[in-house]
Amino acid sequence: MTEPGSPIEILLVEDNLGDIVLTREAFEEIRLGNALHVVEDGEEALDYLFQRGKYADAKPPDLILLDLNLPKLSGKEVLEAIKHDPRLMLIPVIVLTTSEEERDVLDVYKRNANCFITKPVDIQQFLKVIRLIESFWLHVVKLAH
Repeated sequence: MTEPGSPIEILLVEDNLGDIVLTREAFEEIRLGNALHVVEDGEEALDYLFQRGKYADAKPPDLILLDLNLPKLSGKEVLEAIKHDPRLMLIPVIVLTTSEEERDVLDVYKRNANCFITKPVDIQQFLKVIRLIESFWLHVVKLAH
């Protein structure tokens, strides 16, 4: 178990460069020593998670931030692969997406996502959301290791 406040490994699965930069900025501002790893499509996410190819030595993440709208494999497909694998299924997955569709919310919860958050369009609100994720998932919640 990872104690609240301990540094953790975070995997960001995101193809939007602006959102990647903002997320890095928000986590760097917090300065807890968390490692933020970024992959930019669904196939790369699964390669990272299953430690294939260039990710053979990747550390398993303690928390995954997952966009739904990804190239190659969708976020829903990645989520399904995570939650169907006994080695990965306990990793919390926060879906962080631009979608506000009720259908998407239901789909990701049916696939056992831990959280669904619609990305704010405003930069300051986006940074606030990332800080709230950090505050709750890194300081309040006890994560399985």
